[in-house]
Amino acid sequence: MNTKVAFITGGTKGIGLGIAEALIAEGTKVILTSRSKTDAQKIADKLNADKAEQVAVGLEADVRHFDAVEDAVRKGLEEFGQIDYVIANAGLGHFGSIEEITHEQWHQVIDTNLTGVFNTIKATVEALTESKGYFISISSLAGTNFFAKGTAYNASKFGLTGFTQALMLDLRDKGIKVSTIMPGSVSTYFNGNEPDANDAWKIQPEDLGELVVDMFKLNPRTLPSKIEVRPSQPPKK
Repeated sequence: MNTKVAFITGGTKGIGLGIAEALIAEGTKVILTSRSKTDAQKIADKLNADKAEQVAVGLEADVRHFDAVEDAVRKGLEEFGQIDYVIANAGLGHFGSIEEITHEQWHQVIDTNLTGVFNTIKATVEALTESKGYFISISSLAGTNFFAKGTAYNASKFGLTGFTQALMLDLRDKGIKVSTIMPGSVSTYFNGNEPDANDAWKIQPEDLGELVVDMFKLNPRTLPSKIEVRPSQPPKK
């Protein structure tokens, strides 16, 4: 029987929720964080509905603040007793030329997409060491491909890709596996997008959930340290 527990930041919608649902289907319990306590509890209640036992707990945590993540980890451990998987998914984007991007927007992007992942692994590394667990960051193809008006977002994702690869070298001797997933266009609510039929060509959140499940099933001797994921049939330009 699968008794694993996953800690997922930004787990109430989009990629985070897609991964949570896929893991629950495999018998894994999930700890979901969101900046909104109401959203976190609402999604946890939905995931727990009709289940014989509690499979999800929703917690408030702004990943920009280490104390908030540390508190969520503590509460999650009190609820489920262990953390085997960590998916650092929380992220946001502001886009514009260097003249347009404000200092506030820059810090929001860097502090969430990059420092937030640093805070997440710092808060969970002890639990992962104990469980010999798996840490996954959700980067982006923007972590290797730069584009106009992407200074803040590119910087955060280039940094995240490098951070996670270095982290993999730091933690493998502790028995912790580390990977980064770098999706292209995903059908999510990112930056106010409303997913609809026009997004059918994009990667779907459940696709990334399936990918994560498959990664966890690989033989322990094998590590996909960096995975780029693209829509297979994007519209012709």
